[in-house]
Amino acid sequence: MSLSEEIAAAAARLVVEDGMEYGQAKRRAARDLARRATRSAELPSNEQVEDEVRSYLLLFCADTQPAELLALRQLAARWMQRLAEYRPHLSGAAWRGTATRRSALHIDLYCDDAKTAEIGLLNMGIDFDVATLGGPGEPVDLLTVADFCPVLGETVTLHLAVRDHDDQRGALRPDARGRSWRGDLGALRRLLLTAQEAL
Repeated sequence: MSLSEEIAAAAARLVVEDGMEYGQAKRRAARDLARRATRSAELPSNEQVEDEVRSYLLLFCADTQPAELLALRQLAARWMQRLAEYRPHLSGAAWRGTATRRSALHIDLYCDDAKTAEIGLLNMGIDFDVATLGGPGEPVDLLTVADFCPVLGETVTLHLAVRDHDDQRGALRPDARGRSWRGDLGALRRLLLTAQEAL
């Protein structure tokens, strides 16, 4: 196994067990493994980590993860319906099917003006924290909300990334394997229907 593959496997464990995001998990795993390795390695891609996450879930969480994923997707659907005017799209582990009870929900909102989403949440009486999400391109406002999920019996963190309305055009661009990185409420409802039929 290459060092990059070892990093991907270690990062996957951190994602599932500690609820870390992929970037943070890859950096932590690389730092931990660098202490024992004499060779350097490039960080694995998110797709490589996701493959390892799926393997880890199948091996250690097959009896609990599908129900946890369903509960998180149902919670996301309620929020997306509530925020429908901002063209919400679910992304992250809940959309890709790898979420567990430790995962945060990630919902992208597409607005003409970033402040409209904040005003909307205030008008609904919803408490939120504001941060800025860096990365390629323009910085994005990140509104963080906490909501109790009765099915899981615990509070779930929701990260609402407020993106420019024009960014929606590229929102459904697939990854290298043809899978989408996010989906709208209609697509999420189809996933929910399929999952409920399977349970």
